[in-house]
Amino acid sequence: MSPRDPNPRGARRSKDDVVDAALVLLDRVGLPDLSMRRLGEELGVQPSALYWHVASKQELLAQVSARILAPVALRDGDPDDLERAAVTLGRRLHDRLLAHRDGAEVVSSSLALGLVASPVHDGLRTIDDSPAADVVADAVTHYVVGVTFHDQQRRAADAWGTAASTVALSPESAAAPAPDAFEAALALIARGIAPWRADIGRASDAAAPGA
Repeated sequence: MSPRDPNPRGARRSKDDVVDAALVLLDRVGLPDLSMRRLGEELGVQPSALYWHVASKQELLAQVSARILAPVALRDGDPDDLERAAVTLGRRLHDRLLAHRDGAEVVSSSLALGLVASPVHDGLRTIDDSPAADVVADAVTHYVVGVTFHDQQRRAADAWGTAASTVALSPESAAAPAPDAFEAALALIARGIAPWRADIGRASDAAAPGA
């Protein structure tokens, strides 16, 4: 084993090994310190060896994003109407992003670059195969990713003592948390679906020939 090849003979790493290690490292050090060099050290390989599995760091983050998002889906017994299914998927997406350090930032970047698909779209399309489902999925995905991104940034700033006093945690706010604004806004989105679809229907009827 040469100094340039710290990986023992036969101890080859798979793509799953690389993504697993990247997710563990993300949780431990955060996105700013998740480098290919550091990941190589974690796996006992040269950073160049990682490029057998991923073409770039952005592709690696896309694979990590896909791993984070994989459990976000509708299951047997879940609601089968668009409004309640949107809330269910929104909650699951929120939970998954919060489960990993800087999870929302990682996923947001991959979504923006088209390197990963929103599971909210896939889930809603299973119960309502119409363009309306995609609009609802966009609204839920953008809201959940955005609000979680901001929440994780505030938590990080609070840990470093740089958050403004209006958002910083205190013993009082920890003991008596504010009402759940996340759930309220998600419910607001869901309640707006039926009126919005009714408006679309009326507009379509009015534009129809002979109307």
